Amino acid sequence: MISKFFINRPAFSAVISIIIVIAGFLCMFALPIEQYPKVTPTQVIVSGSYPGATAQTVSTSAVSVLENSINGVEDMIYIQSSSPSSGANFTINVFFSNEANPDMAVVNVNNRVQSVLSQLPSEVQRLGITVQKGSTAVVGLYHIYSNNPNHDKIYIENYALLNVVDELKRISGINVELWSLQTYAMRIWLDPNKLLTYNLTPLEVISKIEEQNSQFAPGKFGAEPIAQSEFTYNITTKGLFTSKEEFENIFIRSNPDGSSLRLKDLARIELGAQDYLQSNFYNDIPSVPIRVTLQPGANMLEVSNAVNEQMERLSQKFPEGMQYSNPFRPTEFITASMEEVVKTFFEAIILVVLVIYLFLQNLRATIIPVIAIPVSIIGTFAGLYAFGFSINLLTLFGLILAIGIVVDDAIIVIENVERIMHTEHLNVKEATIKSMKEITGPVIAIVLVLSAVFIPVAFMGGFSGEIYKQFAITIVISVVISGCVALSLTPALCVIFLKPTHKPAIYPVRKFNELFDKLTLKFSLQVGKILKRGLLFVLLFGGILFATYDLFKRIPTSLVPAEDMGNIIIHTILPEASSLSRTTEAQKFLIQQGLEHPLITEMTTIAGYSFLAGNFKTSGGVAFYRLIDWNERKGKGQSDREIIESFGNHLKSYPNANFLLMQAPTIIGFDSSGINVYVQSKEGGSMEDLEKYTRLLIEKSLQRPEIGNIFTSLAINTPQYEVTLDREKASALNVNINDVFRTMQVTFGSYYVNNFELYNRTFRVITQAEQNFRQSPQDLQDIFVRSRDNHLVPLSSLLSFKRTIGADIVNRFNLFPAAQVIGFPAFGYSSGDAIKALEEVAKEILPQGYEIAYSGATYQEKVNASSGSIAFIFGLIFVFLILVAQYERWLMPLAVLSAVPFGVFGAALATWIRGLDNDIFFQVGLLVLIALAAKNAILIIEFAMHLREKEGLSIIESAIGAAKLRFRPIVMTSLAFTLGVLPLALSSGAGALSRHSISTGVIGGMLAATFLAVFFIPLFYMYLARFSEWIKNKRKELGI
Repeated sequence: MISKFFINRPAFSAVISIIIVIAGFLCMFALPIEQYPKVTPTQVIVSGSYPGATAQTVSTSAVSVLENSINGVEDMIYIQSSSPSSGANFTINVFFSNEANPDMAVVNVNNRVQSVLSQLPSEVQRLGITVQKGSTAVVGLYHIYSNNPNHDKIYIENYALLNVVDELKRISGINVELWSLQTYAMRIWLDPNKLLTYNLTPLEVISKIEEQNSQFAPGKFGAEPIAQSEFTYNITTKGLFTSKEEFENIFIRSNPDGSSLRLKDLARIELGAQDYLQSNFYNDIPSVPIRVTLQPGANMLEVSNAVNEQMERLSQKFPEGMQYSNPFRPTEFITASMEEVVKTFFEAIILVVLVIYLFLQNLRATIIPVIAIPVSIIGTFAGLYAFGFSINLLTLFGLILAIGIVVDDAIIVIENVERIMHTEHLNVKEATIKSMKEITGPVIAIVLVLSAVFIPVAFMGGFSGEIYKQFAITIVISVVISGCVALSLTPALCVIFLKPTHKPAIYPVRKFNELFDKLTLKFSLQVGKILKRGLLFVLLFGGILFATYDLFKRIPTSLVPAEDMGNIIIHTILPEASSLSRTTEAQKFLIQQGLEHPLITEMTTIAGYSFLAGNFKTSGGVAFYRLIDWNERKGKGQSDREIIESFGNHLKSYPNANFLLMQAPTIIGFDSSGINVYVQSKEGGSMEDLEKYTRLLIEKSLQRPEIGNIFTSLAINTPQYEVTLDREKASALNVNINDVFRTMQVTFGSYYVNNFELYNRTFRVITQAEQNFRQSPQDLQDIFVRSRDNHLVPLSSLLSFKRTIGADIVNRFNLFPAAQVIGFPAFGYSSGDAIKALEEVAKEILPQGYEIAYSGATYQEKVNASSGSIAFIFGLIFVFLILVAQYERWLMPLAVLSAVPFGVFGAALATWIRGLDNDIFFQVGLLVLIALAAKNAILIIEFAMHLREKEGLSIIESAIGAAKLRFRPIVMTSLAFTLGVLPLALSSGAGALSRHSISTGVIGGMLAATFLAVFFIPLFYMYLARFSEWIKNKRKELGI
């Protein structure tokens, strides 16, 4: 017997445990810390631009070509795109499964992009296509601003570009982007009247700029091969221009009077910004935001600390008056929630120790599990390090639940040694040896059962698989270490610490012991009565099964709890085609309201970018408002949901603008909405039909009580002008059609000519007409194009126009034109309820050719909807098989598993009463309950089989005797576990909902598995033992 070796060699067992603890401590400080393991899908972003083109043109001529090539790339789960008409970049977001290698994903997508580059419009090719790893997990949003009047926004932005962004990009694991497009550009503002005066066209001016502002490589003097040369000389010449003055002096032509016509005579040249598409504010100060996002596989806390340290170093060199701030800090939630979990961890240990003392009534005996717990828990960190895990919410939850589990093994050993010592009057060593002979089997069975529950789910894939794996492996490691400690260190400590007699416990503890002895006697009498009325209790068991099924139908479903993340997000929507200045005014109103709100501490406000549409839009805006610390807003009306409701009502006073308020996403990198779907047009329907059915879907959905708010970013009523070229007239006048539209792009669009050099890097040269010549279609009469026979022809003579409406941004999802629909569940309903309601409405009103497809968190919720059931079923199967292998019989394991339905019933009842959801944390808790309920049953069934087979008692006597004998350790271990989890259920602050979700079900299930199942397990043992013996006798009679 292995335990005897350690009983005789206590120092050896102590050394092994000390080594485990040291290894655990070393690994604990080496493990990275994060909120969740890697659960957000890998993302690759393909982007490019097509200035001057409409959204529909961008979508059909560029985006669809790229999408069709990328579609089906290895490990892709879905693809979505956004095509704007603002001149901003179009983007294609390709999402991959969690198992995909991010670097290979980029390579694979890039290969497919390169294969179709030649099919793209020449302007798109010229401007280039970028392929890079993307991320929606924001590490920080750093604002740079200044109170120095000499620092305008363009100066601040380019200071940030040259001195901050490049430094941050060298930090591993992040993407860095300036969330403003005001990088330097040489802006050439053409004056069409002056062009006409000098008989010139915009394209001729462009040609002169391209000719003179160019890079040359003139070669070398004396370069080999040459007959004889003493020296070799590089030839240098002026290449790209570097200053405004050089552009002003570009030579256009010589005038008849001998003077020169230069570019400054035809245009205004300034060092300006590449684009003027948005306005940004930190609180109420104009600012330049730098968005830092996490690359797949990187650790958020480590990266965040590195970025903060670098920003602090860089800020020491800022020009006078320039400052920075980071109001959007998602890592604060991670840190705060981790601190709360660690706090409950120590509370759990204290409560478990108190329960142990209450039952063992012996300080000496209590010391043993107090020593055993740290060995198992700290040693687990070494296992986490070996598996490449991190310290995250899942592993910490696993450790807290493991406290109650690992202490069970020590309690079982101590309680049995004490019982044998007092009933059989043996000395400590002999009692320990005999005790270990009795319980080595059950301890190994418990370790195997617990491992059997959790190991299979570690092989599940996707979002839920990663969640289950980190939690499951944590518990398995701690349980295996605990089992080893229970068979080695614990018996050795029993010999050292336990005494045949000990001082009487304090009065309340003695009184508890007397009451518990009476309770045990009553329990055994009740078990006897139940065995006599077996059929009635079998029917009652059936009723519990039905009640469990009914409860699961009533409990709402969701992916994860909607935590108070300490931030709220506000989307601003103005009427289509509203100007940027109008949107900025609405955002300034929002800022003013935020400044006056006592619970809002810092604000990021952006005008000109729509998060809902996923691109730049003059009529859209977004804001991220940080709330005061969780500890300072524990009162009524101070949660993020309540602030959203009250603040949202306050904003309704602003005319002609909608403000949509929502929670920040619980899982950083996912969306926070309960509904994130696309309505797809799959059979070539028009954009008008797509909008009609999407609006109808929203209208009907708002009538459902489960949906609080729902809207779409699709807008096809943006005012536009449709220009038609008279091709016959152009041909008659000998005008090149391409010249007509290039001329329009140069004057009305924003035409990228080539580059210039500044501060040792290149920036764009952009031409556009002065603002007075691009305000309305009537300005076409001032713009001229040259015909092949050298005549100037006004564009107004070739083009006709009419007012129309169309889409400002065209979205596609999985290759089809689509309208994104985002919604939120009503108060009291879950995301699962809202999704189900939307599906029912969609089934009712969407005609053939229109379908809904899932994205973001909604996609994960749908894909992982059945994962909890699969994990639960596999857990039951593996527990059954392990028990069959151990007992060498097929029926007795069913008696052990009969305890599981009681645990599930208790979990469902507690969760329903508390108004929580059936989410991933609740499902993880159910797995724990399989193990714990089975563990309780194993203690009874093992001893009943021992009494029946070794001591020859009847089946009923064996059932009653085992139940009575094991009632005390079962209640003791169950209470220890329950009280260990109780701090999670009562906790508050950051991340409290996740802690409530996992703990409430586990506590309810454990109480039911202890105080209900304990009456039924002897009953099922009795029936199965009788049936087993009947089969055995029949086989004997038949000679099998």
